[in-house]
Amino acid sequence: MLTHLRIENFKAWQDTGDLSLAPLTVIFGPNSSGKSSLGHFLLALKQTALSADRKSALRLGDRNTLIDLGTFQDCLYGHDLDRALNFSLRWKLPDPMLVTDALDPSQGYQGDELALEVKLGADGRGQPQTREFTYRLLGGEPELEIIHSRKRGTGVLKCSPLRLVRAQGRQWPVEPPEKFYRFADRSLSRYQNANFMTEFSLAVEHLLENFYYLGPLREHPRRVYAWSGDTPLDVGQNGEYTIAALLAATKANRQLNRAPRRRRYPFDQFIADWLKDIGMIHNFKVTPLAEGRKEYEVLLQVHPDSPEVKLTDVGFGVSQVLPPLVQAFYAPLNSIVWMEQPELHLHPSVQANLADVFISAIQANEDGKPRNVQLIVESHSEHFLTRLQRRIAEGRIALRDIAVYFVQHGKNGARIEPLRLNRDGDIENWPENFFGDELGEIAARTRAAMERRLGDK
Repeated sequence: MLTHLRIENFKAWQDTGDLSLAPLTVIFGPNSSGKSSLGHFLLALKQTALSADRKSALRLGDRNTLIDLGTFQDCLYGHDLDRALNFSLRWKLPDPMLVTDALDPSQGYQGDELALEVKLGADGRGQPQTREFTYRLLGGEPELEIIHSRKRGTGVLKCSPLRLVRAQGRQWPVEPPEKFYRFADRSLSRYQNANFMTEFSLAVEHLLENFYYLGPLREHPRRVYAWSGDTPLDVGQNGEYTIAALLAATKANRQLNRAPRRRRYPFDQFIADWLKDIGMIHNFKVTPLAEGRKEYEVLLQVHPDSPEVKLTDVGFGVSQVLPPLVQAFYAPLNSIVWMEQPELHLHPSVQANLADVFISAIQANEDGKPRNVQLIVESHSEHFLTRLQRRIAEGRIALRDIAVYFVQHGKNGARIEPLRLNRDGDIENWPENFFGDELGEIAARTRAAMERRLGDK
């Protein structure tokens, strides 16, 4: 789970400041304020980690990648190639990490949290280049720090308090950093006790491998869905694999409950029950067109006394809420899911109920184990926020498990402000025009009514 994030000189952000992230983190703000670029940046990190090109510090992307950020100059704040793109990530490890000095086994370092700080700059061709990255293993004493930098075309590698010892006969220089987080194999083989550093690179790859993104525009419903038994990684950025994911999870006999000590249900029934509880439909099922076929149809019953119909024959809302609903519970254990506007096309009451779904998603167990899934949600819905505030007051979600931010335009680019919630669910620093000028609208309506009545007289 990501616990801290900071980005400098990316798109509209000169500096986000240090953002503390919770299991359920919600980001509000007006259109084009810079909210989405935060998730897009993490997508770019993921596609860089997945790339086979170790020399590319940041895979900016193209039409065939997860995200296309354009040129490096497009990415930089003010499009200024003299600026450095700096960022830092800090996250809880699924299992504590133990580092032992191969030359002195009595010297060990352990921690349950890892921090990565990165400095990227433009090379002579205007392409991103890693100038330096720093790892810190946190949670134990003493903390272990590794700094890998680039200097005059070669690399510099420092580790403290563990001291690296060079191997005899291996006088070659340290290679520059690979990607934005990797140590070159040749660099590590230069030392007798540096092999443990691969664990740090693998931890970054594991974190980003389990980062999933769902965009704001979901695929239109279909009359027939094809599924041949594969298991998709996620529901897709547009929700295009939602039905395949639901069928795969059900076939794998995945069972979930909404919170500890609650009854477990098969995946398809679990999703169907949530659709019913949030007020979308009465009944929901996915069935094959015929035995042995790979074509499936989604059948719904809107009301108890209404006939079954296909997904395409009901309102647009069900097809739009299914992807975020399935993704929240389909993502594997210890995942991070970033969603943009999951409330689109939903009735206000369903928007409010969606907050309960996401609270359950961060509290749910699977096969008797906590799922530890983190949700980062971009939203414009005051109904969604109001329900979250209510659940805080009721004690359904702890304050430590939720973080709410508001993004707005500032003098120096985008600015993000944490909203202070108290135990009663009240926001103590309510931003101006958070959801528009409600009092201004009421005053204007009253004034117009008075003027009309005076005119009638």
